[in-house]
Formats: sequence, structure tokens, C-alpha cells
Amino acid sequence: MKRVIDGKRYDTTTATLIGEADNLCSGVDSKSDFAYWEAGLYRTKNGRFFLAGEGGPMSQFSHQVGQNSRGGGEDIIPMDAAEALEWAERHLGAEAVEKHFSDQIEDA
Repeated sequence: MKRVIDGKRYDTTTATLIGEADNLCSGVDSKSDFAYWEAGLYRTKNGRFFLAGEGGPMSQFSHQVGQNSRGGGEDIIPMDAAEALEWAERHLGAEAVEKHFSDQIEDA
């Protein structure tokens, strides 16, 4: 998936995949659920983070259809380092967080 947003190219084929997650078994029973989503967190070679994914009409990847409806879809969502760390902490294991965000975490 590739998009240009605010003059910056985000491309899943050239960026580093940090990890992937979905919301199956988190209140969503199947991929046909309107709230279903699946996404990968990526880092570009220039150090920018983005989320690339797809989901149903009640997910962050939905798009408007007509005047009063939403449909499922796919999208790229740019994130700053703090947003990417927060997403990784919620959806990825400690190993991925420590590997890719070691400069932002500290011992308790």
C-alpha cells in the first residue's frame, strides 16, 4: 500500500514492519464484523511512523459512502513517535516495543 500525505510518501513495500495486530477475540468475532480491523505499524527509512491497515465500516479505516453511510476500507495513518509507541504498547509484545522504541523507554 502506498500513499502521499502532506508531501511525504508512505509505502509498505519500502518501510520496516514493526509488528501487526488485529482486534479478533477482543470483542470482535470475525472479519465480517463492522468493527473489525487489522493493521501493521511501520517505520520509514527517514524515521517516520505510520499505520497501514484495513477494516470494517466502524473501524478507523472506514470511508464515507454517500451522504450518511460508511464502508470498510484501507488506509495509511501517519503517527508521531509517541503515538506509535502507544499503539505498539497496546497491540504488540514487549520484545517489539523494546527493539523499536528503546530510545523512548526507561526502566521503572
